[in-house]
Amino acid sequence: MKDIAEAYLGKNVFEVVITVPAYFYDSQRQATKDAGTIAGLYVLRVISEPTAAAIAYGLDKKFTAERNVLIFDLGGGTFNVSILSVEQGIFEVKSTAGDTHLKFKHKHGKDLSGNKRALCRLRAACECAKLNLSSSSQTSIQIDSLHEGIDFFSTITRAHFEEINHDLFRSTLNTIKKALQDACMNKSSIHDIVLIDGSTRIPKLQQILQDFFNGKELDRSINPDEGAAYGAANQAAIFADDRSKQVENVMLLDVAPFSLGIETTGGVMQRIISRNSTIPAARTRIFTIYSGEKQSSNDAKTQTSTPSIYSKNLSSVAIKVFEDERPMTRDNNLLGTFELSNISLPANGDPQILKLHLIST
Repeated sequence: MKDIAEAYLGKNVFEVVITVPAYFYDSQRQATKDAGTIAGLYVLRVISEPTAAAIAYGLDKKFTAERNVLIFDLGGGTFNVSILSVEQGIFEVKSTAGDTHLKFKHKHGKDLSGNKRALCRLRAACECAKLNLSSSSQTSIQIDSLHEGIDFFSTITRAHFEEINHDLFRSTLNTIKKALQDACMNKSSIHDIVLIDGSTRIPKLQQILQDFFNGKELDRSINPDEGAAYGAANQAAIFADDRSKQVENVMLLDVAPFSLGIETTGGVMQRIISRNSTIPAARTRIFTIYSGEKQSSNDAKTQTSTPSIYSKNLSSVAIKVFEDERPMTRDNNLLGTFELSNISLPANGDPQILKLHLIST
């Protein structure tokens, strides 16, 4: 891709803006940045694909009144819904929701789990069939010597494809409802519905989506395969101090896709920054630190008023930071651990107050 961009621009490319699914964890975003570094690129920013697509959609429209735009982003393996308000070049993300493991079903009569080459060929053929069914009522899949010398041939109709994926299509509505709830909006609040990524071309999915929004027309004004890349390119132009009218006065206000918090006594996740908070965000919370082997009954009363952290060490305390929404930290994603040192905790176990400031960027 670097070579393609350089060939098109006629000059070397060293800096990039990269898009990722909205529901990528911090570790996944960092791995994406690392991949860019390995490729010899300086990653200026990593932005969510639906957000980039919204920029592509609204950049040339210059809405004078606020419009609420829902970005429906369905690819082959990830699904994201983002709701943004767009007005006079300001793109403010109101909420985002999604699933990084959404998969279309495929059925076959042989166990191919041990044959990676056969699996790869079958997936490629199924992908081709899925694409064909968006414009045809029937298609066939034919693979010579797929497994153990057996040729594979199958015919699938659009009706059968829609039947076996019906539950999957309907499940996308739950994500839309979640995004609407988080944005404190209802269906009638949405002005535009923009389709992004290849799987949004599936006719049945478009019908379900349109029915959910009471017959509202879906916006197909941008290429679903190129929308996110176009938005990222415009973000890169802003970083490059481009003075063209197309990108002047454009401002992006994104949100944290997951809640951030720390582990408290009993492995409980104590949220400090809630998901869908506009970033950068900073929040302060008060915690009670206990030391020693036991907590007295009076300490327990204090614990109910403020979340508590337990430390066996009298001179330091370890703070574990997590992201995600589950109540217990063991089920969430560990971002890292930092240690507060050079502190003095009483040996008798009396509680001490800790004021913690957490920042999400």
